[in-house]
Amino acid sequence: MSPAREGAVFEALRGQLREAATALADGPDALEGILLGIVDDVDRAVREPLEIFPVCHHSPASAIAMARRLREKRPKVVYLELCEDMAPLLSELRNCRLPVAVQAFASEVEGFPADWAPLSVVAPITEASAEYQAIAYALDTPGVELVLVDRSSDHVFQWQAGGTAQTDSPGPLAPAEAPQADEEAPLHGDAVGVEIGDLRPRFAELEEHLLRHGRVRHWSEWWHQYVELPLGDSDHDTYRQVMLLIGSLFRRLAPGDAGRVRVDEDRERYMWTRMREHLAASGTDPADCLYVCGAFHAASRVEEFGVDGAATFEITPRGASVWQHGLIPSSHTAIEAQFGLTAGSVSIAATQWAKNLKRTRIQPFRLAGQVGAEKRAKTTKAAVPLALEAVDEPSDRLSGFLRRAPVLDPLDEAELLGWSVEIVRAARRNGYPASTADAIAVFETSILLAGMRDRARPTPYDFQDAAITCIEKDSVPGRRDVRRIVEIMMGGDRIGQVGYDSLPPLARDVHDRLAPLNLKLQQRGVQRALLDMAASPELGRCSDVLWMLRHLLPWGAARAIMGERRLGERPIQESWDLALGTHQRELIELGYEGVTIEQVLEQRLRRRAYDPRATTAEVLKAVEDATLYLRSRRLADELGTRALEVLATERSVDGAPEVLRRVRRLLAYYRTSEPVLPAWIESFVKTGYAHYCTLLPTAFVDEDATVRQVAAMLGFLFSMESLALSLGCDRTQLELAFAQSHPREPAKVALLWAAQVQLGQLSRAELRSRCDDLLGDPLVVPVYPRYLSGFLHALEPVPQLADFVVEAVSHAFGRLPDPVLLPWLPTLISTLRADGSELAPLLIREAGRIFPGRLAALDAWVPPWLEEADTGVMSRSTRTADTRAGAGAGAALLAAYPATCDAVADLLGYEGTWETTTPAPAGAVLTARHPETAGALEGLLTGL
Repeated sequence: MSPAREGAVFEALRGQLREAATALADGPDALEGILLGIVDDVDRAVREPLEIFPVCHHSPASAIAMARRLREKRPKVVYLELCEDMAPLLSELRNCRLPVAVQAFASEVEGFPADWAPLSVVAPITEASAEYQAIAYALDTPGVELVLVDRSSDHVFQWQAGGTAQTDSPGPLAPAEAPQADEEAPLHGDAVGVEIGDLRPRFAELEEHLLRHGRVRHWSEWWHQYVELPLGDSDHDTYRQVMLLIGSLFRRLAPGDAGRVRVDEDRERYMWTRMREHLAASGTDPADCLYVCGAFHAASRVEEFGVDGAATFEITPRGASVWQHGLIPSSHTAIEAQFGLTAGSVSIAATQWAKNLKRTRIQPFRLAGQVGAEKRAKTTKAAVPLALEAVDEPSDRLSGFLRRAPVLDPLDEAELLGWSVEIVRAARRNGYPASTADAIAVFETSILLAGMRDRARPTPYDFQDAAITCIEKDSVPGRRDVRRIVEIMMGGDRIGQVGYDSLPPLARDVHDRLAPLNLKLQQRGVQRALLDMAASPELGRCSDVLWMLRHLLPWGAARAIMGERRLGERPIQESWDLALGTHQRELIELGYEGVTIEQVLEQRLRRRAYDPRATTAEVLKAVEDATLYLRSRRLADELGTRALEVLATERSVDGAPEVLRRVRRLLAYYRTSEPVLPAWIESFVKTGYAHYCTLLPTAFVDEDATVRQVAAMLGFLFSMESLALSLGCDRTQLELAFAQSHPREPAKVALLWAAQVQLGQLSRAELRSRCDDLLGDPLVVPVYPRYLSGFLHALEPVPQLADFVVEAVSHAFGRLPDPVLLPWLPTLISTLRADGSELAPLLIREAGRIFPGRLAALDAWVPPWLEEADTGVMSRSTRTADTRAGAGAGAALLAAYPATCDAVADLLGYEGTWETTTPAPAGAVLTARHPETAGALEGLLTGL
């Protein structure tokens, strides 16, 4: 265009806008500058030698215009506003069922805050989008090059770390606009979303003004009514200029958020720099190229704008973070949740896309072999590609579009009637008491609402409002409300799927290893898998995979219904509920961490164990998982050594119960499966014995240390004592620890008494006497239940006291007054439920042995601890002592071979002398006391 004609194309429009600004603002002012600036932005973009094609994300009108323009122009190079590092993945879209999202993922970050990890960026793609049309055209047309020109995924976070970036996803929405929670909404996880053509007013007052005067509820409805429908049938020039006008308007009326504006302008500088570099390197004529970007960026005013831009932009290098790329499934609901769109808007856009295709007869571009693409009939006449027309001077299409009155679509009664009947049928299936009268009411109300909003043809949003008004009653009878039912009826939440060939190696390996199950694992939903390892031993490998997936994936992806995996046990039969198709994104993201699930699990176990905040219990859990799932002795030994290091540095006893439980389990496993104990666990027992002996006096008086934690410490010391002493520990450490322990809390005092009984420092008679003294002291009676709580926890280190605990509890029920006893009962129950799951069976079993088994015997029953000694009836403790004495008298081997006992005594440092005892009567004592039986037997034998 000659310089004389520059700006003359829209001169008439400028004059009209200048007159309007003067009339509205009572004279030239800022309004005139805004209106004329918008025209200047449109004029500048239209005159650019490299054709700019403005789009709006997930817009059917943009997709139709894109398909039409691609068939008309046939560009040789397509520049697309998308992260440049995602280019290698686009060819894999043909193996997927749309919608899917292109993802960049970094699990280990370099140069970013550690709490940002993992980093994730997604770009969702639907069939009814302009970007998919451009991708399908470029990939399936020989000689066409597709170039992604937007900032890389690393730069997305670089600019955010610099404090100037905003996430591409909009911020929190108003309650009326925010989409409701849905089970498919988190398909994208916590990823940052990038989209082509984010076109929404950033000026709240402007959006409010448009919604109020447009008589609509939310932005998606306004866009559908006043942009999508008018531009659906427009020509290329009209579409292009109107989209540029909207982008410039929203850009000039954006609030002064300096950070967000700077990021937008840097993105534009980045893209124009990349395009100029490619043009210079390839020598391509700009007239043979097409630049597809959001309308907001198309109306750019940066100095780098255009192929002849004067300024240059320095692109910083990418960071050291290692980025993995892949495809993950997406859905309409996930896209709406990611970008703050109104619920159901993407589904309505997909329906509008199908209508536009049918009405305009434009043949869209689809990737060859696209999974899930609708097969077009062979009789469909393909659109004939038009020859590339000569470049004409741009003409003013805005004036006519802005002057033309909106074309009101005539009422399609058949379509509306079908909607009304279908919504009533769907409402009945969901439990609503809808009838034919409701269908008529929905039909009439839709027409009424459309008329109130100045449109002849009800939109899907009008119909949705009418259905909610007429069918929604006081409550929702089922899982779905009417709003959701309408969304499903209008197209539903279409959920994408990544094909097998496009999955990462780890995901393909999982599917291959689970092939013996004969299940369609890529399908969504829950599938039941039955594994009979006894009949089919090869299914054992499938069981190993499923247990690892259960450990790595979220709950519900692989859920064990029957069967469990424990150390030292081999499974026989298992039953699983599998939903790998539903959790395909999580499985794909595992592939970013390694090639096999064993590698990923090993990396995660190491990461957990070597975390600076890891506790001994957590590291021991990693050791157990390594043994249980990976069967790796090497990894278990490495993590066990790490557990020993963490234990030596801990100064609290918070994890003592968990440490005790896991060490006991690992010791039992190694003793039954290994000829000798691993060196690390021997060192762990030895170090733990000394460690807990050191912390014991402090834990007894520390208010932050609970009774359960102190009981776990004692359990470790008593249960590991024999092994620790054999490894060289000194029992004097334990005796000194108890000598220095002086607890004040009643529960810990009772715990100390029980431990002293175990050590032999306190007899049962003395313990019973102390408890009687407590019950006899009126000042102590109110806190006596706390002593009982200590005795209950003492069953962990001293299970031999189970009979005494039963006796103490029985005494409490018999002697404590109700005002003291009744408030303690909930504490007793909660203690047994939360902390005594392993102790309650021991206590109940002992109570069942002591108490009578029949109700009739209860009245005449006398507790063993109340029996008088002079009646000749010995209590259990007396019987036990006598039995042990008798057993000692009958141990003839000890008296015959005293050298063995002397050697053991010398080893323990004990000096003692042998005593002489009266020998027990030998021979058959009963025959001497009862000779009648022997005589009768003699007579019987002699008679024979």
